[in-house]
Amino acid sequence: MKKIWQIYPKMPNDFRDAHLEVNPLILQLLYNRGIKEKEDLKWFLSDRADFLDPFLFNNMEKVVELIIHHIKEKNKILIYGDYDADGVTSVALLHDIFTTFKAQVDFYLPDRVSEGYGLNKPALDEIKNDGFSLVITVDNGIRNKEEVAYAKSLGLDIIITDHHAYPEKKEDLPDCLIINPADSSSGYPFRFLAGVGVAFKVASALIDKSKLEEEYKQPLKERCLDLAVIGTISDMVPLVGENRLIAQEGLIALNKTKRAGLLELVKVSGSNNELNSFNVGFQLGPRLNAASRIKHANSALNLLISKDIHEAETLAQDLNDKNIERQKITEEVLAAAESQINQDNLPEIIVVKDFSDKSWNEGVVGLVAGKLTEKYYRPVLVIVKTEEKAIADDGQEYFLYKGSGRSVEEFNLVEALENSKDFLYKYGGHPMAGGFSALSEENTFAFIDHISKLAKEKLAGTSLVPKIKVDSEINFSEIDDSLVELLEKMSPFGQNNTIPKFASFNVKIIDISKMGFDNQHIKIKFLNHDARDMRSFWGISFGGAERYSHLNLGDNVDIVYSIEFNNFNGRKDIQFKIIDIK
Repeated sequence: MKKIWQIYPKMPNDFRDAHLEVNPLILQLLYNRGIKEKEDLKWFLSDRADFLDPFLFNNMEKVVELIIHHIKEKNKILIYGDYDADGVTSVALLHDIFTTFKAQVDFYLPDRVSEGYGLNKPALDEIKNDGFSLVITVDNGIRNKEEVAYAKSLGLDIIITDHHAYPEKKEDLPDCLIINPADSSSGYPFRFLAGVGVAFKVASALIDKSKLEEEYKQPLKERCLDLAVIGTISDMVPLVGENRLIAQEGLIALNKTKRAGLLELVKVSGSNNELNSFNVGFQLGPRLNAASRIKHANSALNLLISKDIHEAETLAQDLNDKNIERQKITEEVLAAAESQINQDNLPEIIVVKDFSDKSWNEGVVGLVAGKLTEKYYRPVLVIVKTEEKAIADDGQEYFLYKGSGRSVEEFNLVEALENSKDFLYKYGGHPMAGGFSALSEENTFAFIDHISKLAKEKLAGTSLVPKIKVDSEINFSEIDDSLVELLEKMSPFGQNNTIPKFASFNVKIIDISKMGFDNQHIKIKFLNHDARDMRSFWGISFGGAERYSHLNLGDNVDIVYSIEFNNFNGRKDIQFKIIDIK
């Protein structure tokens, strides 16, 4: 599918004049990312930023007091997590800190298939029967009003820590202590923490309130950061503001980690060099996520809290095997899903489904939705029939139909789910990703019909074509080592802080070579046409040999690319990573 290039408009002169000390190209990049306020700029421009005070959360003082009370009374505390990488790192982080403070602590992760996301009553019954007094959720709970009321009726104290979107109406909030930055009324100035980021703030507040000597408090907080960075990057929250600091400091901590589980996870992932955001997002995170997609997330969590190197080695290898299995299943489901799509007549929202008794693996439907959204640039829902049953308002028991969705920037998915709630049993998520379930096939088809009509209305007249957002047009004469070094300082890259993309027009191809075992990669040397500066650079496209096979020496082309250093045999050269050529 051809892509539209969109070059960001130039920053206003008054913004430029207010920050004359900053390289103008770097300032343009920050402006493009919405980094415009003084408070936001400091996270990028300061040599050393500080974490925000966790007690800025309105409820943090009460939350810490309640936790300390239960620790002192030697009551059993249960950390109730989610089954994804953000959830398991959140649980592992709090479990580590609570254990350090001699708390009687354990954890519970619901089964992705049989229980689904969030709190559920049978689990709460089990938790109560096992003698727990306090339940702390991480990365879930903000939409569990009924379940929280049930937990309190059992005599359990409960704290919700979450980062997902609030219910539309405040009266739908759980009646308990809540730590969630997603709502402006929380008192916390940064609203985009991952679940593990919220867990880190709770841990930091507990450490601050403890009677530990001051010299031990900071190292204890820093010990949390190797876990915090994995959950933050894996959950694809915006890597701006405090998330950027978690990622920066967390990568430093991760590269020095002594956790047996993380060391073994890094080993099986093949990440031999210094770990960066790519390694976390595409190698470590997927292996942690594979546990719940194939079986149960407990194996991922047990790896993270393991102190035995032999146990960690076994668990890490098991996760690696599950990830390979997950990849195979994903490809099979993707092929089956694509067979349902009429590529000559794409609707505004693509819905693929399997309502057979042996339907697609529920654990990979989100991954399949993401791949289809990337390919067709449409919101996509993937829905399966499960073996689970639940009782509807009419007293009848029905099968649960579960789905996962991914979207494009033109369509807010969580708003669409909110608008469709009359047909749904549960739902939640973000503008670009969400999950949901419906009771009965009839309700599921009604939901599909409703959200399809909604998408048709919302996207009427919208050109659903993938866009490459180009940060700036640039001349080769502007590219040198100092610029690349400044670009590197903008890392770590990720959601809302993507790798900067540049466009150069009417450049000449002066060399082409293919690389790789099957010549699947291609290197192209581009020459600047400016007679005053005949500068040239190599660009590389991994897997792009077939895509760019039509190009020839002497062709004049327009290119979009990112810029990096290529370190090889002791030499450091500037290299482009090719994104698109026209």
